[in-house]
Amino acid sequence: MKVKLLRYLANLGYGTRRDVEWMLREGRVTDADGEVLYGDDKVPHEVIRIDGEPLDPAPGMVVLLNKPTGVTCSTKDQGRLVYDLLPERFARRAPNLSTVGRLDRDTSGLLLLTDDGQLLHRITSPKSGLDKIYEATLAQDLRGDEGAIFASGELMLEGEHKPLLPAELEVTGPRTARLTLHEGRYHQVRRMFAAVGNHVEALHRAHVGGLDLDGLEPGQWKLLQPADIERLFGR
Repeated sequence: MKVKLLRYLANLGYGTRRDVEWMLREGRVTDADGEVLYGDDKVPHEVIRIDGEPLDPAPGMVVLLNKPTGVTCSTKDQGRLVYDLLPERFARRAPNLSTVGRLDRDTSGLLLLTDDGQLLHRITSPKSGLDKIYEATLAQDLRGDEGAIFASGELMLEGEHKPLLPAELEVTGPRTARLTLHEGRYHQVRRMFAAVGNHVEALHRAHVGGLDLDGLEPGQWKLLQPADIERLFGR
């Protein structure tokens, strides 16, 4: 750890500098052997304990969340936010824990969050080529020609001047389908079905790259490990 303990704990969201100073004065911050630590100390992340418990993950953490509907990917909007589903400290971390892209309020499913800016950029960059798989429930029966239209590479969304990349549609029922995208435009799935005269009533993101929800229930989350990141990029 290159910074002093006082600043480090504040950056991890354990409170303001004053809050952390109080914790230190009370002797609540120790090493793994129970020896009291002080604000000017510089010690490895993994040996620090607060009230006997290990710290939250070090900077560079990645969270996989199964976002429920009715929850917003924002820090300030009204109503329920994705940060309400995580430990309160996570919202106070610096660097910020940011969503990797967004799912709109009415879309559920796989959402990644990270405080690693380089990783966030790598995931969202078109160069990454990460597929995203969505499961859609529609207001009307599928006509049968949607798959060819979506795969053509010629579909133009309203208000845009560049056609969409080809996308793969798998019909799973008269009004349900699985759509694989290779890019991420604003409300893309909803706008694609609108372009062929249909309306998305429910939308769920099931996969991003090599990751799925791995049995997480709506509102549940887990920390990703290096092997998970490798799987995300298909390694």
